[in-house]
Amino acid sequence: MSTFVLIHGGGDVGWSWHLVEAELRACGHDVLAPDLPGDDESKTLADYADAVVEAIDDKQDLVVVGHSFGAFTAPLVADRLPVDVLVLLAGMIPSPGESPNEWWANTGCQSAVEEQAKRDGGLTGSADPFVSFYHDVPRELAEEAMGKERDHPSRAASAAPWPLDAWPNVPTRFVLCGEDRFFPPDFFRRLVPERLGIAPDEIAGGHCVALSRPKEVADMLAGYAAAASAMRIKQ
Repeated sequence: MSTFVLIHGGGDVGWSWHLVEAELRACGHDVLAPDLPGDDESKTLADYADAVVEAIDDKQDLVVVGHSFGAFTAPLVADRLPVDVLVLLAGMIPSPGESPNEWWANTGCQSAVEEQAKRDGGLTGSADPFVSFYHDVPRELAEEAMGKERDHPSRAASAAPWPLDAWPNVPTRFVLCGEDRFFPPDFFRRLVPERLGIAPDEIAGGHCVALSRPKEVADMLAGYAAAASAMRIKQ
């Protein structure tokens, strides 16, 4: 069995993974979904990685998963600990030396959002979170999620260059959400091969797919873990 380390995105908390966590635990896996430091503008990406590494302690057979902004932290963890597989779920793939603030312009994300908004009548990039983030999440659950929002990431974490010189030498998978109205699917279909040299896998659902389709997310993650475990045994 694997230990899944689930890293939440911006403004979020570990609770965002609770339905996926339940599915993985039901299959016998161990799961960690720590709250990264929030409401503290001095915290850096290194501080976020420290919080995750501390939560992991001495656990092994690690599958590290970063959602959205969590993709800036997840590779830092994978660079510091033995990890079987690194998974980005609708993740902001960083480049060495690139700050999160620079990522938007460097990747052409905003242009992609504007182009998709023209096609779907303004659903993509909507200022209404129930339209852009939670459109496929049950309303009561979406309201609960919004009630847990925090100031995260900090200004310091957003402004500092991503500290790694290269992507960690760890098997990496990317899952894009086919109904994402925050990061258009076509945007990631282009960016993932450019930055990671792999083809993304796809899942039906919006940006908060861990809340809207937790079983499907858990099944994908468990599949990645099983493949990584088989590869490790073969080696």
